Amino acid sequence: MTNGRIEGFIAAPMTAYHPDGSVNLEIIPSYARLLQSNGVVGAFVNGTTGEGFSLTVAERMALAEAWVKAASAEFKVIVHVSHTCPVTAGNMARHAANIGAGGIGEMGPIFFKPGSVEDLADCAARTAGHAPQLPYYYYHMPSMSGVCFAMLDFLRTAGPKIPNLAGVKYTFEDIIDFELCREFDGGKYDILYGRDETLLCSLALGCRGAVGSSYNIAAPLYTELIGAFDSGDLDKARRLQRISMKIIVLLAGTGCFNSALKEAMNMIGFNLGKVRSPLKNIEAEEIVGLKNGLEKLGFFDFCSKLPPV
Repeated sequence: MTNGRIEGFIAAPMTAYHPDGSVNLEIIPSYARLLQSNGVVGAFVNGTTGEGFSLTVAERMALAEAWVKAASAEFKVIVHVSHTCPVTAGNMARHAANIGAGGIGEMGPIFFKPGSVEDLADCAARTAGHAPQLPYYYYHMPSMSGVCFAMLDFLRTAGPKIPNLAGVKYTFEDIIDFELCREFDGGKYDILYGRDETLLCSLALGCRGAVGSSYNIAAPLYTELIGAFDSGDLDKARRLQRISMKIIVLLAGTGCFNSALKEAMNMIGFNLGKVRSPLKNIEAEEIVGLKNGLEKLGFFDFCSKLPPV
């Protein structure tokens, strides 16, 4: 964090399961050490990558507690508190504040959806008001939430209503809206880039904070990418970004990105188990194809490494 802004990578961690399908909380301290040892500066817990909407509220709260407990003072834990019930979202926001989380995030209501930016801002204000001492990040991911308003309009509307509005986790392709949000009101808000496969585009605009799933498995690649960009070696930065793109296309091409991401973690020596229904675990043959494809891309030269024992 610098002047209240996040600089660096926030990983969207996966939820680990035991073979019987129960949530594995015991692995989280090791998971947090893995991320931190690879240069990741925080975790956005219980989000899309973490299968948050497939978890019970009790599981989500237990995961949030475990991540906060495992985090060092330099490691920021943002807890995703979205729920179809606004009362439950508020309860999870209060819980995040009570356990000492570093912030909360919320996706727009995903079943009964807000009909206007004003309605969305009102929803966000209700949740944020349950944890007024925590930074509140709106989680903009229309591909999953189905809520698609310009975030510039959201900031204009929500800013006066939400004193603890910190910014937006921006997981969408509208780079114009993204940059106008960064510039809005003198750059007041922290706009975190949420598309790992086009991180270089955000760097060119001056962005220094990002949240994403592939930072779990390939944080060193992105660290090197940023280093190349900062040193003016754009050819190298572009080459590394293309590798990132191909890795993500390969993961998505298996038919279940979340399952493939877990299998990639397993390949680097960190077993998080399988995914929860309705997501589908990829088959053994697909795992072999995934590993072969990753090897061809040089993934294991850039992948996250297990910390020393």
